Amino acid sequence: MEQHFKTIRQTRNNFIQLLDSCTLEEANQVPEGFNNNIIWNFGHIIASLHGLCYTLSGLKAKSSPDYLNEYKKGTKPERFIGQDELNELKDLMLNTVDELEEDLKNQVFINYNVYTTSYGVTLNDIQDAVQFFPIHDAYHYGCATAIKRIINNNKN
Repeated sequence: MEQHFKTIRQTRNNFIQLLDSCTLEEANQVPEGFNNNIIWNFGHIIASLHGLCYTLSGLKAKSSPDYLNEYKKGTKPERFIGQDELNELKDLMLNTVDELEEDLKNQVFINYNVYTTSYGVTLNDIQDAVQFFPIHDAYHYGCATAIKRIINNNKN
């Protein structure tokens, strides 16, 4: 599991660097042909951690339900995200991983409802969920990187 957490943290740090290279307008922009933006992809991986780990384990999510609902699967950006909220998301990006790792050590995940992701991967327990995050996070980081590239190309 240690290597999975290293990979998760590295991908999330890369994502923070990507956001730091954007203006707020760029991070909020939904390019033609897309249904989300860089910030939505960023928030989605945070919300997904809660859903796939805590909710499927029957545990209360540690983040606001409103926040989780805004970035869960099947949603799209509905409003402009300002700098204060973006800074909060950046803090959550790494803090949620630390909390998850601590909760795993404390064995708070007793039950788990089997779930098949839209990626086609069946998660049978919390270990499967943690092992899925490097793939999930990298996918959304890749989407955000593509959005950034399109935004930059449209400027020229």
